[in-house]
Amino acid sequence: MFKRTSAAVPAVSLAVLTALAAAGCGDTGDDESSGGGGSKTLTVFAAASLTETFTALGKTFESAHPGVKVRFNFGGSDSLAQGITQGAPADVFASASPATMKTVTDAGDADGTPQVFTRNRLVIAVPPKNSGKVAKLADLSRSGLKVVLCAPKVPCGAAAKKALAAANVKVEPASEESDVKAVLTKVSLDEADAGLVYRTDAKAAAGKVKAIEFPESAKAVNDYPIVEVKKAPQDALAKQFIQLVLGAQGRAVLTGAGFEAP
Repeated sequence: MFKRTSAAVPAVSLAVLTALAAAGCGDTGDDESSGGGGSKTLTVFAAASLTETFTALGKTFESAHPGVKVRFNFGGSDSLAQGITQGAPADVFASASPATMKTVTDAGDADGTPQVFTRNRLVIAVPPKNSGKVAKLADLSRSGLKVVLCAPKVPCGAAAKKALAAANVKVEPASEESDVKAVLTKVSLDEADAGLVYRTDAKAAAGKVKAIEFPESAKAVNDYPIVEVKKAPQDALAKQFIQLVLGAQGRAVLTGAGFEAP
């Protein structure tokens, strides 16, 4: 049965969540229809900014666990947390902020205490030609400059708000996106003059955007916690995947992508 959400969070129907899990994650139990003879699927809900690193770690995990398939649902941490509290089937949740993880822990849907496994900070992303001539955070307040940000409820949006406040810079965004990848896409397609994205996303999109570091990013570094979801269909595999993320292999993949050690 689905739990009641708070008044501040829009309700998500069982049908929508079921479709989401099926499309983004696949089966969470034995997959006999695939001819795998009882192969298992581990379902991981993870922040959009973890797409490249967790995809790589998923392949590593599959290699070490024959017959196991890792399926990911990447998206805004707030939406993923809401889905979990409303019953979407998942084994592991990796969030881009403690605040969005708290949604899951407060609902009693975490099995154990979340552990911070990495950190991330923002950069200014601009198209390669940088026609807006952006050089520093204060430039984002210039009239006529088209800036896109993550929505404030999303971890990258909350971090952007904090960094802008620390620099006393006011920005009227042209749009507020559902996750950091959406911001990155608009900038890479030259649909925006600039956007605030994670350093790791800008690095992954090398050649499509130019990253500009700014000192105020130190005021808005995001911790990333991970936890097993309560009553995870694949309890043992969930614990093993979390250990991979927390271990030396996980650390190497994450730092190699530009994440920071916790």
